[in-house]
Amino acid sequence: MDDAFRPLEDALVAYRNADPDAASIAEEFARFLGSAATVFERAHRVGHFTGSAWLVSRDAERVLLTHHRKLNAWLQLGGHADGDADLSRVALREAEEESGLTDLIVEPAIFDIDRHRIPARPHEPEHWHYDVRYVVRATRGEDFVVGDESHDLAWRRVDELVDSETVDASVRRMAAKWLART
Repeated sequence: MDDAFRPLEDALVAYRNADPDAASIAEEFARFLGSAATVFERAHRVGHFTGSAWLVSRDAERVLLTHHRKLNAWLQLGGHADGDADLSRVALREAEEESGLTDLIVEPAIFDIDRHRIPARPHEPEHWHYDVRYVVRATRGEDFVVGDESHDLAWRRVDELVDSETVDASVRRMAAKWLART
């Protein structure tokens, strides 16, 4: 395995050890990581790694979600690695780009992982996203800017997301994890 991939491999082991219920998916991510040198590139057609941000407010009671333009769903901020094997850096970059917020801080440990199918679009076949999610914290202002990739952005109370049918199941899972942590 490429030495540049070692930090993610170690982080997946730590994630698996911290959450034994996630062992099988963490092992699936580790196998995918070792499957090809191109797993951080969009050109890896079967799927690729992405980095996402569970972007929490200063008071830690709200999370910033995007109403994703292409997927038409309320989701966490995030996007493609585009060759960067440091997915915490990817999550931070995507949070800044998609929200317009500055002075964000990313926690180094993996918060959640999720493998999900992305539907085919013109010039892009159906494929898998191996999404690695990190907690990103707002430290100053919380006035966001809605970018081209979103229909809308909204700060949502985490405690209201746990049972909300208006968000993806993985967002509900992260909300439950966050509440268990705080």
